[in-house]
Amino acid sequence: MTAAIHPARPPLQEREMIALMALLMSLQAFGIDAMLPALGEIALEMGAQGNDRQFVIGAYFLGSGIGAFFPGAFADRFGRRPILAVALAAYITLSLACALATNYDLLLVLRLIQGVACAGLSVVPAAIVRDQVGGDRMARLMSLIMMIFLLVPILAPGIGQLIMFLAGWRAIFGAMAVMGLIVGFWTWRRLPETLSAENRQDLQAANIVRNMGTALCDRGAIGYVVGSALVFGSLFGFLNSSQQLISQTFGAGDYFFLIFGGAVVGMVLANFTNSRIVEKFGARRVSHTALLIFIVVSVAQYLSAGQAQQPLWQFIILMSLSMAMLGFIGANFGSIAMQPFFHIAGAASSAQTALRMITGAVLGALIGSLYDGSARPLAISMLSCALLALALVLFSERGKLFRRAEAVQNDAADVTRTAD
Repeated sequence: MTAAIHPARPPLQEREMIALMALLMSLQAFGIDAMLPALGEIALEMGAQGNDRQFVIGAYFLGSGIGAFFPGAFADRFGRRPILAVALAAYITLSLACALATNYDLLLVLRLIQGVACAGLSVVPAAIVRDQVGGDRMARLMSLIMMIFLLVPILAPGIGQLIMFLAGWRAIFGAMAVMGLIVGFWTWRRLPETLSAENRQDLQAANIVRNMGTALCDRGAIGYVVGSALVFGSLFGFLNSSQQLISQTFGAGDYFFLIFGGAVVGMVLANFTNSRIVEKFGARRVSHTALLIFIVVSVAQYLSAGQAQQPLWQFIILMSLSMAMLGFIGANFGSIAMQPFFHIAGAASSAQTALRMITGAVLGALIGSLYDGSARPLAISMLSCALLALALVLFSERGKLFRRAEAVQNDAADVTRTAD
């Protein structure tokens, strides 16, 4: 692993780099998942009606998507470290501001701004990894990062519920600020600058637009970007409505953090497994298989949700299987989409993350708003999104699934020669 190393900092070993990138991304996840048990209390105290309580989550998602357009270009010009510093400072400051919000509308505005300002925490880690590795090895490292990252959705609802019990829901935002300080100190002390001098880009609007356009118009990448946005949009729909589903539909609100955390365990195990097999079988073969299984599980979820009274155990098992498949899809789709863009990794990560997050936020809010007291809207949405994702992957792969990266590169070379 090579990197442009700051002279005052020894190079990060692979394990420390994985842990630090995971924790940087985990700040975003904690800001979402720790709030889930508190949505009912927030709605009660601030007068949010019905499904409107979900906007505390949706506003943050949407802000993250909008904000993701910007940090990549700045990271390609000024380096990775300064952009992370700005994002961390915003995360800490706006977490404290949210804790002091006096009404629901102000809280939503602050959450939206926080999502925009902290988007670098989602964008820059992928660019840092791409600075150093590519191909199936990048998929392996991203799987390990995601495995650690996903421990947060497992633990955060329980932590949030405990904090809320001891000190009220506002203290959850205080905990976010403390976490930001800890991770920020580690980043300042240990993270070297990984952007090499020859890969620094001019900060000109035309150059930024061109680089982002390149990242989004590449046929081999766009199907994976939008496809992952669709399948993760259905996951965001589950996040938005999970508190109501578990508490109201299944009457298990006291066990929310256990049920939610249990569903996420599948994603952790999937990412660990993916890290062990992806370099052997290839990111395409693994992720294509997972997408097909996701479709089958979504059909089963639809049939289960159609019962007069869906058993909780069926819902948990099927959601756990779906989220496990997302564990194979996420890191692999992201790595495949980033593969062609080593020289503009920051802009590519920005554009692709923004498209994924905005699409996922809009879909998640829409799916959450369709909550009708049952899991049927979620099941229909998951199946529809997965089928559309498959069509998009087929478009990027020119109708051929399960190929190795070498075969795709040869096809791309043939297309280029034909065009010439």
